[in-house]
Amino acid sequence: MSAIRRATIYKLASAAHEIGLDVMSGALHQDARGHWHIGEQSLQSWLNAHAGEELVLVLGSLADERPIEVRTCRTCGRDYTDLECPYCRANRIRLRGHA
Repeated sequence: MSAIRRATIYKLASAAHEIGLDVMSGALHQDARGHWHIGEQSLQSWLNAHAGEELVLVLGSLADERPIEVRTCRTCGRDYTDLECPYCRANRIRLRGHA
């Protein structure tokens, strides 16, 4: 896996964690009883705790070898590979007084 793809996946997970969402990481495996786990966390328990809720589930495989698409920012015209244009993001933060 490319370092850029791996970093992008971890940045997405970090952003989700920052807003209080559940984030799990680790190898997906099934135990002898047939229960699924991500790392040491029980996926079955998590799904049971959220039964009946409307959810968005994002799975990112760190073994994915697809190249990251270079995108062009519609605001400033710069090319980037991140989740959003880092130049415009930095300017938004600066202009809003968060820096």
